[in-house]
Amino acid sequence: MNILLTGGFGFIGQQVVKLSPIKRKVVRMGESYSGSSVHQIDTLSTTTNWQGAFTDINAIIHLAGLAHSNSFSEQDYQEVNVDGTLHLANEAAKSGVKRFVFVSSIGVNGTSTYQTPFSSLSKVEPHSAYAQSKYDAEVGLQKIAEETGLEVVIVRPTLVYGPNAPGNFGALTRLVNKVPVLPFGLVNNKRDFISVQNLADLLITCANDPKAAGRTFLASDGQVVSIKDFTNAIAKGLNKRVIQLPIPVWCMRLAGKLLGKEVMIEQLVGNLEVDSSNAQEVLGWIPPYTMQQAMHSLLENNK
Repeated sequence: MNILLTGGFGFIGQQVVKLSPIKRKVVRMGESYSGSSVHQIDTLSTTTNWQGAFTDINAIIHLAGLAHSNSFSEQDYQEVNVDGTLHLANEAAKSGVKRFVFVSSIGVNGTSTYQTPFSSLSKVEPHSAYAQSKYDAEVGLQKIAEETGLEVVIVRPTLVYGPNAPGNFGALTRLVNKVPVLPFGLVNNKRDFISVQNLADLLITCANDPKAAGRTFLASDGQVVSIKDFTNAIAKGLNKRVIQLPIPVWCMRLAGKLLGKEVMIEQLVGNLEVDSSNAQEVLGWIPPYTMQQAMHSLLENNK
């Protein structure tokens, strides 16, 4: 497949570029670029000019959009993550693009699991304006697929980790790098994560494998760990030593409630398991990197 990549300069996009030849990248006006052919846009919206972007393109990996942030409104998410995405897909379908790989979010399924892991068949419960925008885009893309024959593939990643990761993992990495004592000694929760290397590999597989068409994949390393084990793995990747204090989980939840950080604490001590087995069953895809191998790249980046 000749692939058009949006969000090629982002955290995940840069890894996709490392792993696979990209026919064309979408860049913002004014961004510096080198290498592959580019298509310049001013913004991602219903007015984006895609003329000429799809020449010789068979598949799109769509990463561009607004990330989860308190600085964006519901309207912002609607205009970019929903309307902008659907405009791109419609224009691509008109131009004969065959495959559209959409990077959604595990937030579409919800914030935490209690008895059974999330699967591609689980009930959706978007928990934020960002997650709702991703789900709305999924629904719109599936409608476009029905109307045009565009092969839509939806990928919902768990928290993505790796060098220079933004958001929660970036904050955890900075914490482990600077503070030798952490409060997770008694936290034995169950969470799924995915390394940026594994996610990029899965996205490339979804763009190329005919069997991916019309599927939704929940993306993870396939290795359930606690936040204690996860932060220990970060420390090992950074060649740091940490001491895990035995702080009761109820104390952390109480502190989160008092400080207005309940969501953040739940993301640390709650459960979020996913059943990502359909990627192997349908595509034969097995994550190429273990968590230990992926975390090793943190030290290389930290030098």
